[in-house]
Amino acid sequence: MAAPTLQQPSFLLANLKADSTTKTLLQRCQDLVKIIDEYPAKELHSIFPWLVESVFGSLDGIIAGWNLRLLHSRSHEYNTAMEFLNPSGPMMKLVYKLQAEEYKYEIPVNYLPGPVKACIQEGVLPDCPLFHNKLQFPLSGLLTLNLALNPFEFFMFNFAYCLITPKVSLPKSYHSTDSAYFVLVDTYLKYFLPSEGSVPPSPFSDSRGSVTAPSPRSSTVSFAGYGVHSPSLLKHHIFHQPSVNADPAAQEIWRSETLLQMFVEIWLHHYSLEMYQKLQSPQVKLALLQYRLSMSSMPCQPHAPPGSGTLHTYQEPFSPTEEHVLVVRLLVKHLHAFSNSLKPEQLSSSPSAHSHTHPSPLEEFKRVVVQRFVQQKLYLFLQHCFGHWPLDASFRAVLETWLSYIQPWRYTGEKPNPQPDQNRTLIWCLLESFVQENLLMYTKLFQVFLNRTVRTDLVNAKNALMVFRVAKVFAQPNLAEMIQKGEQLFLEPEHVLHHRQPRGYLTPSQGGSFLSSRQRVMTDMVFRVKSHVYALEGQDCQYKQMFGTELRGAVSQRLIQIIAQARQTAKRISDHSSEVAANKSFMSWFGMGSSELNNTFPGAEPEESGECLKKTHEFLDRALENLCQIFKLNQGQLTQLISNLGSSQDDGNCKQLPDCIQGENGLILTDLGRRQILSGLRKFDIHYQGDPELQPIRSYENALLVRLFYRISSLVNERFGGHMNALCSRPDFLGRLGRHYLADPDSTAKLKQSPLSRRTLERNRQPRVSLRPLASYRTILLLLLFYVLGALLSFGPVSSTLLILTGGFLYGLLMTLFGDKLKTH
Repeated sequence: MAAPTLQQPSFLLANLKADSTTKTLLQRCQDLVKIIDEYPAKELHSIFPWLVESVFGSLDGIIAGWNLRLLHSRSHEYNTAMEFLNPSGPMMKLVYKLQAEEYKYEIPVNYLPGPVKACIQEGVLPDCPLFHNKLQFPLSGLLTLNLALNPFEFFMFNFAYCLITPKVSLPKSYHSTDSAYFVLVDTYLKYFLPSEGSVPPSPFSDSRGSVTAPSPRSSTVSFAGYGVHSPSLLKHHIFHQPSVNADPAAQEIWRSETLLQMFVEIWLHHYSLEMYQKLQSPQVKLALLQYRLSMSSMPCQPHAPPGSGTLHTYQEPFSPTEEHVLVVRLLVKHLHAFSNSLKPEQLSSSPSAHSHTHPSPLEEFKRVVVQRFVQQKLYLFLQHCFGHWPLDASFRAVLETWLSYIQPWRYTGEKPNPQPDQNRTLIWCLLESFVQENLLMYTKLFQVFLNRTVRTDLVNAKNALMVFRVAKVFAQPNLAEMIQKGEQLFLEPEHVLHHRQPRGYLTPSQGGSFLSSRQRVMTDMVFRVKSHVYALEGQDCQYKQMFGTELRGAVSQRLIQIIAQARQTAKRISDHSSEVAANKSFMSWFGMGSSELNNTFPGAEPEESGECLKKTHEFLDRALENLCQIFKLNQGQLTQLISNLGSSQDDGNCKQLPDCIQGENGLILTDLGRRQILSGLRKFDIHYQGDPELQPIRSYENALLVRLFYRISSLVNERFGGHMNALCSRPDFLGRLGRHYLADPDSTAKLKQSPLSRRTLERNRQPRVSLRPLASYRTILLLLLFYVLGALLSFGPVSSTLLILTGGFLYGLLMTLFGDKLKTH
């Protein structure tokens, strides 16, 4: 075998591409393991972009790659892919091998999230340090900008982008938490953001003994002459500062930060143009204005100035899938566990003490990871999902992601053992601080959820469960009080704040007082809450209190009323279903029962069963109790409201038509009417209004006979249709008799019972012969009984048939003569 170094990289890449179409995944991975071990980084550099694309797919979605999102644990290729892509596996070994040589790989700016791409094309440096010092400016202008990423960043970018590339059509029975992609995300998070211990060092190192971290970001970086960038939300790249580079652990922590920033930027940094313009800081707007003024003052302007019309053409077609949201929830849960694993001595240390003790970079990362890296983009992500997600049970994934974020205490990783009073007090202060620094996550998103709830069918057990889950979370001990305190801090007037603030912060030993220390803490808390709200909603935000008079009234008068209505409806339907099940008899099989007993139809939801309706009643009952606890509502008023709703339904309101207005083409539902339908209080009396002969075959009909009689009827109607029309058009007795047998006298009345267009209302049904009633098992049974009775009375089949026809004719004759008088009476 020839030495590996003798083979040219072009031949190596060509052989790998050829093997990708002929060899199995296991064989290809075995070959790649040997190549990664034997070949130098210079030759592996040429195959790395192709290998990443063959694994994760292309960014444009044309190449599917290994389809990690569809690869589940029951697949034969699952273990092979997981071993190859493991954080300690061959693929990451290749990444580290190339990382030591400082190779760069380009990503087009067009594949960045919409806000980042728009910011770059406007000539302003993005807030995220991940994109600093990486822009490549070609001669053709900003339209073909690229990012130069190191191997680790390039790998993680493609891995994260794999989730949002619309190239995989997921089956309905697909469970994303079982896929190789979901498991790999969890594995990478646990490896690079460990709750215990430190990040394992990379196996390859440069001449200085460690993998070279990206170059530190300078505070005076310019954007190639396109204006001064805005101050970053992250301030300084905390682990890229020269002061910590001497620590070996600091030289490895950049991988953890890069992985998190890639996940957050690719998965969460999506929002609309309006939000993009709203979030631009004054510094960014000033830089953009200065750039445009400088361009307009130039004697010769370029043909297409950078960023021209970007804001007008910016559109982010952002519609996250349920799989996307579930992966985001996994990220949120792990970050809470990662942050909560901070050592108690680091939690209790003050900033001054912290500067002298020199905590490890990983511990410092844990302290700031949630607030600094995730909070803003997750808030915008959830706000978008709350406002645009369909009003169905799939919203549960978004809801649980939100509830996971606002409950960091669920992910401590410790058993609920009794703790010393000092630690318990410390944890209580940390939870209160978290609520204050994430106030909008609790208050604003609760209000948006309230708006969704009043438009949702709460009789559905899955929707009722979501209302119960939210009410249960917010009813946890002391949570409502902490939220209310945070709102009071935000509403603290500015002049009172300055009046309270002392001129100097002196400790009691320096001549100060405990009151001044208390005022300082109060000032810090107010500043923390205000800076959080203004950072997410802007300086001109109109804050709406969660425990204010307006929202409390909306909860007590609207939400609780809708929940109580749905609760009563679910109970009524459940009781009716129980009665129907108890009253079913053998004759209902022949269609002799009420039509309501046979109301099954294709696509019926299993949530409408009696058992699920009982769960609905239970969920809504407990949700009402929790809402009364959260908002301190009077239990007596709630009981009176429920009793009033029950009595109004018993009076027959549910049998009235929903609230409508008359339009050109029929009735139009109002908002009140929609709520009445969703709550089950009222409904339209809907009948089948198509061709009666083409109705779906019922369970009490013989399918073969229905089709046979339809063909016979069609032949007769086609042959004698003109004669039947002439007969039914006659004004005399024969015309009336013909209309009795050949026309449906109730067709017009049925059509008027639901809102149809005028053309449908004016359509007349043509006279026809209908033999379909003879295909009913009930009719067949009755005819069989008549023939048996005739046989007992010594009548033959022909005589019995003549008697049946004669009886039917006499019945029609009597109905024609006296039918109008009977209807009048």
